[in-house]
Amino acid sequence: MRLAATDRVLILFKRRKPRSYGQIASEMIYPRGGWRRAGTYVLHRLRRLPDQPHRIGRGVAAGVFVSFTPLFGFHFLSAAAVAWIIRGNILAALLATFVGNPVTLPFIALVSVGLGRELLGLQGELTPHFIFREFSRATGELWFNIRSIFGPEVAHWDRLSDFFAQIFWPYVVGGTILGLVVSIATHYLTVPIFRAYQRRREKKMADRIARVSERTRELAAERAASREAAGGAASPPGSGESPRET
Repeated sequence: MRLAATDRVLILFKRRKPRSYGQIASEMIYPRGGWRRAGTYVLHRLRRLPDQPHRIGRGVAAGVFVSFTPLFGFHFLSAAAVAWIIRGNILAALLATFVGNPVTLPFIALVSVGLGRELLGLQGELTPHFIFREFSRATGELWFNIRSIFGPEVAHWDRLSDFFAQIFWPYVVGGTILGLVVSIATHYLTVPIFRAYQRRREKKMADRIARVSERTRELAAERAASREAAGGAASPPGSGESPRET
């Protein structure tokens, strides 16, 4: 039985040994090649995006900004939406959400919540462990309250209101301010870098095309010279003399 082209491609790129759920979860926390390799890959993909530098810069700014928001689980969708609104490159925005990774998120959460609580006049300092534990608890309670709408359970929205006032809203306020500052700075830093990289790549491509064209002209000249030499050798001696008059 012959396989379709799509089936052959899927078989070609399919893993021999599928990853377990534990491996998938662990690689989400720590990539298999390490964070340095993952960061290098993201930068490589950003540099090679086929778009204008200012659009790539806007996309990167959108992804960085969203990384400072407490919209965990929706960073991709939020980054794409922000990039679309400001007319940035959506793929660049998705790649730039790499800024909010398990290594940097504790620091982002701590500084964002701390700044927000300071601006809102709330007392007390929170640790990253406490912040993420409260996010996990609030997610469970939210899911329980949604299920209680269709079941006999009783919803407890008052607990979520305390979480919203003490952690989520300060995170939104502090993260928005920090995200705007960092994303604007990132935009003005990355646009010249992308522009310089694209110019260098265009120059390399132009030099390569010039070398190929020069080599093509040389080959054409050599072929023309060899044809002339072969034509001169094939003509009989004296064939160019005019006939004698009788």
